[in-house]
Amino acid sequence: MLWKKGRRSDNVEDVRDQSTGGGGMRIGGGKGLSLIAVVVIVGFGLLTGQDPMQILGQLSGQLGEQSSPQVTQQAGHAPPANDQQAEFVRAVLGDTEDTWRQVFQQAGRTYKDPTLVLFRGQINSACGFASSASGPFYCPADQKVYLDMSFFQEMAQRFQAAGEFAQAYVIAHEVGHHVQTLLGVSSKMQMARQQGKRMEGDGGLLVRQELQADCLAGVWANLAQKRLNWLEPGDIESALNAANAIGDDRLQQQGQGRVVPDSFTHGTSAQRVKWFKTGFAQGDINQCDTFSAARL
Repeated sequence: MLWKKGRRSDNVEDVRDQSTGGGGMRIGGGKGLSLIAVVVIVGFGLLTGQDPMQILGQLSGQLGEQSSPQVTQQAGHAPPANDQQAEFVRAVLGDTEDTWRQVFQQAGRTYKDPTLVLFRGQINSACGFASSASGPFYCPADQKVYLDMSFFQEMAQRFQAAGEFAQAYVIAHEVGHHVQTLLGVSSKMQMARQQGKRMEGDGGLLVRQELQADCLAGVWANLAQKRLNWLEPGDIESALNAANAIGDDRLQQQGQGRVVPDSFTHGTSAQRVKWFKTGFAQGDINQCDTFSAARL
């Protein structure tokens, strides 16, 4: 991928020197939960019929929120100019800005650029506490994309999804969620949740939302290629490989040895590949209506 052709975005905040490392259970000044505390929590879970790991996870998140508020209170700064990986992120984000500004302008609308925050380990966003284990995410409450770039290394090592365009696809997918926010999709999702509509599961609203973001990433890839001609042989295949690697069915099979469609949130590998290819083939946002699709 000839990413250096891309315009560098000024909307990247670097808080990696403010983020706290690790992803374990930490309290206060970096002290972990004691063994006694863990034993008590596990015992309580067994007695009450609750999953001890869920209790530990919830407690870890609450403690993380209490122990690292400085991450969101301190202003970020631009990444150093000699950081090539950060320059790559700025180039991809810059081109998503150019692409979506043009698309929105043609529709008589105004595109508002999101901010991309580079962090390390864990961070507090307007959507709550998150760790690098959560992967990249978009928060509609502050309209920011959050990225720990160690995820790119995990993609290559754990998911065998290497390549710069595979990484660009991940960024474009999260920006796709920002496009959804500007188009009102995110607010409709929140309303549906409040109304008790089905969110998770194969064919559920969360899956449809994620697949639409995949399609929007494909639309961006199509239009960016027409403008910059920056793709090299194998680039599209690397993006499709990434989409295939992070499908719900494949991740569940790898993680727990079985597939549970009722708990899907992002779609199967085949569905993610299909919708990215749909967006890339058409380059048309109108082809990304996953919410009306009878078959995903």
